[in-house]
Amino acid sequence: MEIRIALKQHVGAPCKAIVKVGDEVKKGQLIALPDGLGANIHASLSGKVTTIDDAITIMADENQPDDYVKIEDTESNLDAIIAAGVVGAGGAGFPTGIKLNSEALKDGYLMLNAAECEPLLAHNIKFIEENPKLIIRGLQYLLDITKAKMAYIAIKKKHRDAILALSKESKEIPNIELKFLPNMYPAGDERVIVREILGEIMEPGVLPSEFQSVIVNVETLKNCVYAIEDRKPVITKDLTVDGKVKEAKVFLDQPIGMSISHYIDACGGFSIGSGEIVIGGPFTGKRAGDKAAVTKISGGILVGVEFPHDERDFGILACECGADEARLTEIVESMGGRVVASTKCKRMIEVNGRYRCNKPGECPGQAESVLKLKAGGAKVIIAGT
Repeated sequence: MEIRIALKQHVGAPCKAIVKVGDEVKKGQLIALPDGLGANIHASLSGKVTTIDDAITIMADENQPDDYVKIEDTESNLDAIIAAGVVGAGGAGFPTGIKLNSEALKDGYLMLNAAECEPLLAHNIKFIEENPKLIIRGLQYLLDITKAKMAYIAIKKKHRDAILALSKESKEIPNIELKFLPNMYPAGDERVIVREILGEIMEPGVLPSEFQSVIVNVETLKNCVYAIEDRKPVITKDLTVDGKVKEAKVFLDQPIGMSISHYIDACGGFSIGSGEIVIGGPFTGKRAGDKAAVTKISGGILVGVEFPHDERDFGILACECGADEARLTEIVESMGGRVVASTKCKRMIEVNGRYRCNKPGECPGQAESVLKLKAGGAKVIIAGT
Protein backbone atom coordinates (compact mmCIF):
# COMPACT_ATOMS: atom_id res chain seq x y z
CA MET A 1 0.00 0.00 0.00
CA GLU A 2 1.28 3.45 -0.98
CA ILE A 3 0.58 6.70 0.81
CA ARG A 4 1.25 10.19 -0.57
CA ILE A 5 2.04 12.87 1.98
CA ALA A 6 1.68 16.29 0.37
CA LEU A 7 4.46 18.82 1.00
CA LYS A 8 1.89 21.61 1.09
CA GLN A 9 -0.99 20.94 3.46
CA HIS A 10 -1.02 24.25 5.28
CA VAL A 11 -1.00 27.99 4.63
CA GLY A 12 2.36 29.13 3.26
CA ALA A 13 4.96 27.56 0.98
CA PRO A 14 5.44 23.82 0.46
CA CYS A 15 7.73 22.16 2.99
CA LYS A 16 11.14 20.83 1.99
CA ALA A 17 11.72 17.11 2.27
CA ILE A 18 14.53 16.04 4.61
CA VAL A 19 14.42 12.42 3.43
CA LYS A 20 15.40 10.99 0.07
CA VAL A 21 14.19 8.24 -2.22
CA GLY A 22 15.14 4.85 -0.83
CA ASP A 23 15.10 5.92 2.82
CA GLU A 24 13.28 3.77 5.35
CA VAL A 25 11.10 5.95 7.54
CA LYS A 26 9.24 5.24 10.74
CA LYS A 27 5.71 6.18 11.71
CA GLY A 28 5.86 9.63 13.30
CA GLN A 29 9.31 10.48 11.90
CA LEU A 30 9.89 14.08 10.80
CA ILE A 31 10.19 14.01 6.99
CA ALA A 32 9.77 17.64 5.87
CA LEU A 33 10.44 21.10 7.31
CA PRO A 34 8.76 24.46 6.60
CA ASP A 35 10.31 26.75 4.02
CA GLY A 36 9.00 29.99 5.50
CA LEU A 37 5.43 29.97 6.81
CA GLY A 38 4.34 26.37 7.29
CA ALA A 39 4.41 23.41 9.65
CA ASN A 40 6.46 20.26 10.19
CA ILE A 41 5.36 17.14 8.31
CA HIS A 42 5.77 13.61 9.66
CA ALA A 43 5.41 10.12 8.23
CA SER A 44 2.00 8.68 9.07
CA LEU A 45 3.11 5.09 8.44
CA SER A 46 6.41 3.21 8.44
CA GLY A 47 7.83 2.24 5.08
CA LYS A 48 10.18 3.12 2.23
CA VAL A 49 10.29 6.44 0.36
CA THR A 50 9.69 5.72 -3.33
CA THR A 51 9.25 9.16 -4.93
CA ILE A 52 9.48 12.82 -3.96
CA ASP A 53 7.76 15.51 -6.03
CA ASP A 54 4.97 17.67 -4.65
CA ALA A 55 4.45 14.87 -2.16
CA ILE A 56 6.52 12.20 -0.45
CA THR A 57 5.33 8.77 -1.54
CA ILE A 58 5.92 5.94 0.91
CA MET A 59 5.44 2.25 0.26
CA ALA A 60 4.02 1.32 3.63
CA ASP A 61 5.20 -1.79 5.46
CA GLU A 62 2.61 -4.55 5.70
CA ASN A 63 2.92 -4.70 9.48
CA GLN A 64 2.60 -1.31 11.16
CA PRO A 65 3.62 -0.58 14.75
CA ASP A 66 1.04 0.70 17.21
CA ASP A 67 3.54 3.23 18.54
CA TYR A 68 5.14 6.14 16.69
CA VAL A 69 8.24 8.32 16.88
CA LYS A 70 7.40 10.93 19.48
CA ILE A 71 8.29 14.59 19.14
CA GLU A 72 11.28 15.57 21.24
CA ASP A 73 10.91 17.13 24.67
CA THR A 74 10.13 20.84 24.49
CA GLU A 75 10.42 23.73 26.90
CA SER A 76 6.73 24.59 26.66
CA ASN A 77 3.38 23.25 25.50
CA LEU A 78 3.38 25.84 22.73
CA ASP A 79 6.68 24.47 21.46
CA ALA A 80 5.17 20.97 21.47
CA ILE A 81 2.30 22.17 19.28
CA ILE A 82 4.78 23.73 16.85
CA ALA A 83 7.00 20.64 16.79
CA ALA A 84 4.01 18.38 16.13
CA GLY A 85 3.07 20.35 13.01
CA VAL A 86 -0.40 21.34 14.18
CA VAL A 87 -2.37 23.46 11.69
CA GLY A 88 -6.00 24.48 11.42
CA ALA A 89 -7.63 21.12 10.69
CA GLY A 90 -10.97 22.60 9.68
CA GLY A 91 -9.61 23.52 6.26
CA ALA A 92 -7.78 26.81 6.85
CA GLY A 93 -4.41 25.17 7.53
CA PHE A 94 -2.87 28.13 9.36
CA PRO A 95 -0.03 27.03 11.67
CA THR A 96 -1.60 26.83 15.13
CA GLY A 97 1.59 27.64 17.03
CA ILE A 98 1.75 31.05 15.36
CA LYS A 99 -1.94 31.72 16.01
CA LEU A 100 -1.61 30.96 19.72
CA ASN A 101 1.61 32.93 20.20
CA SER A 102 0.15 36.42 20.43
CA GLU A 103 0.37 38.92 23.24
CA ALA A 104 -2.95 40.36 22.03
CA LEU A 105 -4.72 37.34 23.53
CA LYS A 106 -3.73 38.10 27.14
CA ASP A 107 -6.92 38.57 29.21
CA GLY A 108 -8.87 37.92 26.01
CA TYR A 109 -10.98 35.09 24.68
CA LEU A 110 -10.31 31.56 23.47
CA MET A 111 -13.09 30.23 21.25
CA LEU A 112 -13.62 26.64 20.18
CA ASN A 113 -15.37 26.36 16.83
CA ALA A 114 -17.59 23.32 17.38
CA ALA A 115 -20.15 24.37 14.78
CA GLU A 116 -19.39 21.49 12.35
CA CYS A 117 -20.55 24.12 9.93
CA GLU A 118 -21.21 22.48 6.57
CA PRO A 119 -24.01 19.95 5.97
CA LEU A 120 -23.18 16.21 6.10
CA LEU A 121 -19.94 16.64 8.05
CA ALA A 122 -20.11 14.81 11.37
CA HIS A 123 -16.61 13.89 12.59
CA ASN A 124 -16.11 16.86 14.96
CA ILE A 125 -19.36 16.26 16.82
CA LYS A 126 -18.73 12.52 17.01
CA PHE A 127 -15.33 13.18 18.57
CA ILE A 128 -16.83 15.60 21.11
CA GLU A 129 -19.50 13.10 22.12
CA GLU A 130 -16.91 10.39 22.66
CA ASN A 131 -14.14 12.56 24.20
CA PRO A 132 -15.60 15.51 26.12
CA LYS A 133 -12.90 15.29 28.82
CA LEU A 134 -10.16 15.75 26.21
CA ILE A 135 -11.92 18.84 24.83
CA ILE A 136 -12.05 20.47 28.26
CA ARG A 137 -8.41 19.57 29.03
CA GLY A 138 -7.42 21.02 25.68
CA LEU A 139 -9.15 24.29 26.41
CA GLN A 140 -7.34 24.50 29.74
CA TYR A 141 -3.99 23.95 28.01
CA LEU A 142 -4.72 26.70 25.49
CA LEU A 143 -6.00 29.06 28.17
CA ASP A 144 -2.67 28.66 29.88
CA ILE A 145 -0.71 29.20 26.64
CA THR A 146 -2.64 32.27 25.50
CA LYS A 147 -3.33 33.73 28.98
CA ALA A 148 -6.91 34.31 27.81
CA LYS A 149 -9.40 34.90 30.62
CA MET A 150 -12.30 32.90 29.15
CA ALA A 151 -12.85 29.97 26.84
CA TYR A 152 -16.11 29.76 24.93
CA ILE A 153 -17.34 26.65 23.15
CA ALA A 154 -19.32 27.77 20.11
CA ILE A 155 -21.73 25.01 19.16
CA LYS A 156 -25.04 24.76 17.29
CA LYS A 157 -28.09 24.22 19.47
CA LYS A 158 -29.07 21.06 17.57
CA HIS A 159 -26.05 19.07 18.83
CA ARG A 160 -27.77 18.08 22.07
CA ASP A 161 -25.67 15.02 22.98
CA ALA A 162 -22.42 16.92 22.48
CA ILE A 163 -23.77 19.87 24.50
CA LEU A 164 -24.79 17.61 27.39
CA ALA A 165 -21.40 15.88 27.41
CA LEU A 166 -19.48 19.16 27.41
CA SER A 167 -21.75 20.73 30.01
CA LYS A 168 -21.17 17.84 32.37
CA GLU A 169 -17.38 18.11 32.08
CA SER A 170 -17.18 21.91 32.30
CA LYS A 171 -19.83 22.72 34.93
CA GLU A 172 -17.27 23.23 37.71
CA ILE A 173 -14.85 25.27 35.59
CA PRO A 174 -15.69 29.00 35.81
CA ASN A 175 -13.67 30.15 32.80
CA ILE A 176 -15.10 27.65 30.28
CA GLU A 177 -18.60 28.35 29.00
CA LEU A 178 -20.83 27.01 26.22
CA LYS A 179 -22.29 29.51 23.77
CA PHE A 180 -24.96 28.52 21.27
CA LEU A 181 -24.85 29.31 17.57
CA PRO A 182 -27.89 29.41 15.29
CA ASN A 183 -28.59 26.22 13.33
CA MET A 184 -27.59 27.77 10.03
CA TYR A 185 -24.75 27.96 7.54
CA PRO A 186 -22.16 29.48 7.89
CA ALA A 187 -22.34 29.48 11.71
CA GLY A 188 -18.69 28.37 11.83
CA ASP A 189 -17.38 31.45 10.02
CA GLU A 190 -15.05 33.25 12.41
CA ARG A 191 -16.92 36.53 11.94
CA VAL A 192 -20.22 34.84 12.83
CA ILE A 193 -18.63 33.31 15.95
CA VAL A 194 -17.24 36.67 17.12
CA ARG A 195 -20.58 38.33 16.40
CA GLU A 196 -22.64 35.70 18.22
CA ILE A 197 -20.35 35.36 21.25
CA LEU A 198 -18.96 38.85 21.81
CA GLY A 199 -21.61 40.91 20.06
CA GLU A 200 -18.89 42.57 18.00
CA ILE A 201 -19.01 43.15 14.24
CA MET A 202 -15.79 41.94 12.64
CA GLU A 203 -15.31 43.74 9.35
CA PRO A 204 -13.95 41.75 6.39
CA GLY A 205 -10.16 41.49 6.52
CA VAL A 206 -10.03 42.01 10.30
CA LEU A 207 -8.61 39.16 12.39
CA PRO A 208 -10.13 37.84 15.65
CA SER A 209 -6.98 39.02 17.43
CA GLU A 210 -8.28 42.59 16.97
CA PHE A 211 -10.94 41.58 19.50
CA GLN A 212 -8.44 39.81 21.79
CA SER A 213 -9.72 36.50 20.50
CA VAL A 214 -8.39 33.30 18.96
CA ILE A 215 -10.54 30.62 17.35
CA VAL A 216 -9.55 26.98 16.91
CA ASN A 217 -11.65 24.10 15.68
CA VAL A 218 -12.30 20.80 17.44
CA GLU A 219 -9.75 18.67 15.62
CA THR A 220 -7.07 21.34 15.90
CA LEU A 221 -7.61 21.35 19.66
CA LYS A 222 -7.47 17.55 19.69
CA ASN A 223 -4.11 17.62 17.89
CA CYS A 224 -2.78 20.13 20.42
CA VAL A 225 -3.71 17.75 23.25
CA TYR A 226 -2.09 14.80 21.45
CA ALA A 227 1.10 16.84 21.04
CA ILE A 228 1.19 17.94 24.68
CA GLU A 229 0.13 14.74 26.41
CA ASP A 230 1.29 11.99 24.05
CA ARG A 231 4.10 13.80 22.18
CA LYS A 232 2.25 12.74 19.04
CA PRO A 233 2.88 14.58 15.76
CA VAL A 234 0.00 15.28 13.38
CA ILE A 235 -0.09 12.00 11.46
CA THR A 236 -3.81 11.27 11.49
CA LYS A 237 -7.04 12.91 10.32
CA ASP A 238 -10.73 12.60 11.14
CA LEU A 239 -13.02 12.21 8.13
CA THR A 240 -16.68 12.09 7.14
CA VAL A 241 -17.59 10.05 4.05
CA ASP A 242 -21.11 10.70 2.75
CA GLY A 243 -23.18 11.20 -0.37
CA LYS A 244 -23.56 8.59 -3.08
CA VAL A 245 -21.79 5.78 -1.26
CA LYS A 246 -23.39 2.57 -0.02
CA GLU A 247 -23.05 3.59 3.63
CA ALA A 248 -22.05 6.96 5.10
CA LYS A 249 -19.41 6.69 7.83
CA VAL A 250 -17.18 8.71 10.12
CA PHE A 251 -13.54 7.66 10.44
CA LEU A 252 -11.40 8.94 13.31
CA ASP A 253 -7.58 9.00 13.48
CA GLN A 254 -6.86 7.88 9.91
CA PRO A 255 -3.31 8.03 8.48
CA ILE A 256 -2.54 11.17 6.50
CA GLY A 257 -1.64 10.27 2.93
CA MET A 258 -4.15 7.46 2.49
CA SER A 259 -6.05 7.54 -0.79
CA ILE A 260 -9.59 8.83 -0.96
CA SER A 261 -10.63 5.63 -2.76
CA HIS A 262 -9.67 3.61 0.32
CA TYR A 263 -12.42 5.29 2.34
CA ILE A 264 -15.01 5.12 -0.43
CA ASP A 265 -14.33 1.38 -0.62
CA ALA A 266 -14.65 1.16 3.18
CA CYS A 267 -18.16 2.61 2.78
CA GLY A 268 -19.15 -0.12 0.34
CA GLY A 269 -18.15 1.78 -2.79
CA PHE A 270 -20.17 4.11 -4.99
CA SER A 271 -23.93 3.81 -5.06
CA ILE A 272 -26.00 4.00 -8.25
CA GLY A 273 -26.04 7.44 -9.81
CA SER A 274 -22.79 8.65 -8.27
CA GLY A 275 -20.88 11.55 -9.75
CA GLU A 276 -17.90 13.65 -8.76
CA ILE A 277 -15.87 13.39 -5.55
CA VAL A 278 -15.61 16.52 -3.42
CA ILE A 279 -13.07 17.00 -0.63
CA GLY A 280 -14.43 19.29 2.08
CA GLY A 281 -18.02 20.37 2.59
CA PRO A 282 -20.87 20.67 0.07
CA PHE A 283 -20.58 24.47 -0.10
CA THR A 284 -16.84 25.09 -0.20
CA GLY A 285 -15.33 21.71 -1.06
CA LYS A 286 -13.14 21.09 -4.10
CA ARG A 287 -13.34 18.40 -6.76
CA ALA A 288 -10.83 15.58 -6.44
CA GLY A 289 -10.07 12.28 -8.11
CA ASP A 290 -10.19 8.98 -6.24
CA LYS A 291 -6.38 8.92 -6.28
CA ALA A 292 -6.23 12.09 -4.17
CA ALA A 293 -4.79 11.64 -0.70
CA VAL A 294 -5.86 12.72 2.77
CA THR A 295 -4.07 15.80 4.15
CA LYS A 296 -4.07 17.64 7.48
CA ILE A 297 -6.90 19.84 6.21
CA SER A 298 -9.14 17.22 4.58
CA GLY A 299 -12.53 16.83 6.22
CA GLY A 300 -15.35 15.50 4.10
CA ILE A 301 -15.08 12.95 1.33
CA LEU A 302 -18.38 13.53 -0.44
CA VAL A 303 -19.64 11.73 -3.52
CA GLY A 304 -22.13 13.77 -5.51
CA VAL A 305 -24.93 12.72 -7.82
CA GLU A 306 -24.44 12.53 -11.55
CA PHE A 307 -24.64 15.96 -13.13
CA PRO A 308 -27.82 16.59 -15.13
CA HIS A 309 -27.27 17.46 -18.78
CA ASP A 310 -28.05 21.10 -19.42
CA GLU A 311 -26.65 22.98 -22.43
CA ARG A 312 -28.26 26.33 -21.66
CA ASP A 313 -26.41 29.59 -21.16
CA PHE A 314 -25.66 30.09 -17.47
CA GLY A 315 -25.17 33.07 -15.25
CA ILE A 316 -23.01 32.67 -12.15
CA LEU A 317 -23.70 34.27 -8.78
CA ALA A 318 -20.63 33.68 -6.59
CA CYS A 319 -20.15 34.39 -2.89
CA GLU A 320 -17.48 33.96 -0.22
CA CYS A 321 -19.62 31.65 1.93
CA GLY A 322 -20.09 29.08 -0.82
CA ALA A 323 -18.75 28.00 -4.18
CA ASP A 324 -16.53 30.55 -5.90
CA GLU A 325 -16.64 31.50 -9.56
CA ALA A 326 -14.11 28.84 -10.60
CA ARG A 327 -16.06 26.08 -8.84
CA LEU A 328 -19.39 27.23 -10.29
CA THR A 329 -17.86 27.34 -13.77
CA GLU A 330 -16.59 23.79 -13.26
CA ILE A 331 -20.11 22.64 -12.35
CA VAL A 332 -21.69 24.39 -15.35
CA GLU A 333 -19.17 22.88 -17.75
CA SER A 334 -19.71 19.43 -16.21
CA MET A 335 -23.39 19.74 -17.10
CA GLY A 336 -22.57 20.72 -20.67
CA GLY A 337 -23.60 24.34 -20.18
CA ARG A 338 -21.86 27.58 -21.05
CA VAL A 339 -21.11 30.52 -18.74
CA VAL A 340 -22.16 33.77 -20.42
CA ALA A 341 -22.33 36.13 -17.44
CA SER A 342 -21.09 36.30 -13.87
CA THR A 343 -21.42 38.53 -10.85
CA LYS A 344 -20.88 38.44 -7.11
CA CYS A 345 -23.33 38.51 -4.22
CA LYS A 346 -24.01 42.13 -3.30
CA ARG A 347 -22.68 41.45 0.20
CA MET A 348 -19.21 40.95 -1.31
CA ILE A 349 -16.69 43.77 -0.94
CA GLU A 350 -13.05 43.88 -2.01
CA VAL A 351 -10.50 43.80 0.81
CA ASN A 352 -6.78 43.61 0.04
CA GLY A 353 -7.41 42.17 -3.41
CA ARG A 354 -9.87 39.54 -2.18
CA TYR A 355 -13.67 39.65 -2.20
CA ARG A 356 -15.17 39.06 1.25
CA CYS A 357 -18.73 38.83 2.57
CA ASN A 358 -19.48 41.77 4.87
CA LYS A 359 -22.33 40.01 6.72
CA PRO A 360 -21.84 36.22 6.66
CA GLY A 361 -25.03 34.33 7.44
CA GLU A 362 -27.27 37.26 6.47
CA CYS A 363 -28.01 36.50 2.83
CA PRO A 364 -29.74 39.33 0.93
CA GLY A 365 -32.22 39.31 -1.91
CA GLN A 366 -30.52 39.20 -5.31
CA ALA A 367 -33.09 40.68 -7.72
CA GLU A 368 -30.63 43.25 -9.09
CA SER A 369 -27.95 40.60 -9.61
CA VAL A 370 -30.41 38.29 -11.35
CA LEU A 371 -31.50 41.04 -13.70
CA LYS A 372 -27.86 41.81 -14.50
CA LEU A 373 -27.17 38.16 -15.33
CA LYS A 374 -30.28 37.91 -17.50
CA ALA A 375 -29.21 41.05 -19.36
CA GLY A 376 -25.90 39.26 -20.01
CA GLY A 377 -27.75 36.47 -21.78
CA ALA A 378 -28.19 33.97 -18.95
CA LYS A 379 -31.13 31.59 -19.37
CA VAL A 380 -30.52 29.94 -16.02
CA ILE A 381 -28.58 31.03 -12.92
CA ILE A 382 -26.40 28.99 -10.56
CA ALA A 383 -25.57 30.41 -7.12
CA GLY A 384 -22.73 29.68 -4.70
CA THR A 385 -24.93 28.65 -1.78
